[in-house]
Amino acid sequence: MEASDRTPVLMTELVLPQHTNTHGNIFGGVVMSWIDIAGAISAMRYSRSPVVTVSIDSLHFIVPIKKGYTVRIHSNVTWAGKTSMEVEALVEAENSITGEINKATQAYLTYVALDDENKPHPVPPFKARNDEEKRKFSEALERRKRRLQYR
Repeated sequence: MEASDRTPVLMTELVLPQHTNTHGNIFGGVVMSWIDIAGAISAMRYSRSPVVTVSIDSLHFIVPIKKGYTVRIHSNVTWAGKTSMEVEALVEAENSITGEINKATQAYLTYVALDDENKPHPVPPFKARNDEEKRKFSEALERRKRRLQYR
C-alpha cells in the first residue's frame, strides 16, 4: 500500500453544549482542535511516524456551527517534502435533523514527521495519482512558498 492511499480521514463530531458559547455556536478553538486532530491522523498515516504541528493557515468561518449539529472534517495530505507535509482540512456543518450540509471552513496545516528521538524524520515522496491531486500539489507548492516568506 502506498503512503498516499492511507491518508484520507473523515472525522465526525457532535456539537454538545460544552462546545458552544452563549449564542449556541461552537467555539472556534474547538473546531481548530478537531481540525488539528484529523490533520495529524492524515500526516501520521502518510509518514508512518509521530508528527508535530508546525503551522495552521488562517481560518474563516463561513456559516455558524450550532449546538446539535454534526461536524464532519475531511483531511488529506496534499504535499510532502523531505520531513514535512501539508494537510488540507475541509469542515462541514451538518444539521442532522434537516440533512442540510454547509461548508463551514477550510484550513491547510503543516506537520513534521519525527523519529524516536523527536528529530525530523524523512517522509515518503508525494505521488499525485490524478488531475485533482496534481492541482492540489501545485497549489500546495505556492502556499509553501508564501509560508517560507513569513519565516
